[in-house]
Amino acid sequence: MKTSIYVLALGAFGIITTEFGIVGILPTISRQFGVSIDTAGWLLSAFAITVAVSSPFITSFTTKINRKFLLCLVMSIFVLSNLISAFSTNFTTLMIARILPAILHPLFWNISIAIAFKEKGAKGVSTVMLGLSLATVLGIPLTTYAVDLFHHWQASFFLSSAISLIAFIGLLLFIPSIPADHTKSTQNQLAILKSPLLWLNLISSIATLAAMFASYTYLTAYLEQITKMNGAQISMMLLLFGGMGTLGNWLMGIALNRNVLVTARLFLLLLMSVQILAYYLGGVFTPMVIIISLWGMIHTGGFLVSNIRTTQSIPHHALEFVNSLLTSSYNIGISLGAFLGGIVSAYYGVQYVLWVSILLLTVTFILSFVTFPKSIAENEKAKQLKHVAPACEQS
Repeated sequence: MKTSIYVLALGAFGIITTEFGIVGILPTISRQFGVSIDTAGWLLSAFAITVAVSSPFITSFTTKINRKFLLCLVMSIFVLSNLISAFSTNFTTLMIARILPAILHPLFWNISIAIAFKEKGAKGVSTVMLGLSLATVLGIPLTTYAVDLFHHWQASFFLSSAISLIAFIGLLLFIPSIPADHTKSTQNQLAILKSPLLWLNLISSIATLAAMFASYTYLTAYLEQITKMNGAQISMMLLLFGGMGTLGNWLMGIALNRNVLVTARLFLLLLMSVQILAYYLGGVFTPMVIIISLWGMIHTGGFLVSNIRTTQSIPHHALEFVNSLLTSSYNIGISLGAFLGGIVSAYYGVQYVLWVSILLLTVTFILSFVTFPKSIAENEKAKQLKHVAPACEQS
């Protein structure tokens, strides 16, 4: 595996730590600024909505700019935004500081995934996704623990800024110059929008991510209120969740190389099952520790499943554009899940956010059985054979 792909994974670690690190400190932020937990949840939702809206446009507007320059630019903005967040004196300033990096966030994700896919197919994508898993393993628990250790919410953002700075240095030193491909045609990229299979996969991705984050956004609050864990115990649970996620990401990559659709369905059923267990056993400490480990192992695979399922038949020239749509879908799903979970948590109690997730997973599972007329299916297969090698090949 090329060093550049591992460095891209490091960059993914930095941006995901910033995006999702807020999950572990939502109750603290809620108390610090005197807002409700569902209002604090908008720090994640607003970030995700901004990414969803900006993704296709920012990708199209920057097609003629060197890719390394864009990657470094994005990471430098994340360093700055975390520092601004740390010095925020009110909730509005903190919200603005969160939205600024979200505008450029899609560039890093779309470019890095496209580079990894072109270089190593599913194996390369899985490696970049490992950065996401490690952010869950180390980044999010560490930023949560930093607040508990230093007894101040600012510690979380200072740590996130330091992580982003290390990632920036790695990109600067180890990523070669990647000139923009001036031969790309916007018209050719937009032609992919005629594919009904693409739209089905994008809708499924939205529902999948909404299901994942309807419950995960409020996991800290759930463990605090239902399982009665303290700050240190919650940090350990987040660490366990993420650690098992790394294992799950690896296993998911293996499974996807064998059968994408079957693996996608199995993922949905497993995540649904573990959240049902969490609902009924969430108030019991020891079973909940086991459930958290299983939940973490399954949860992280949702990103990889959605990505490979969507991009497996996409021509190489359209990968960045499709990844921009996929990034939008991810973040629409994340914001929708956080929004729905916040409403249910505010009006019915945090334990019921799990049923929002279960319902959305059921809808996604049903969508996996939607098929198209034979003529459309054959046309999609012909495009795949003509333009790309199988997405899940190992090289």
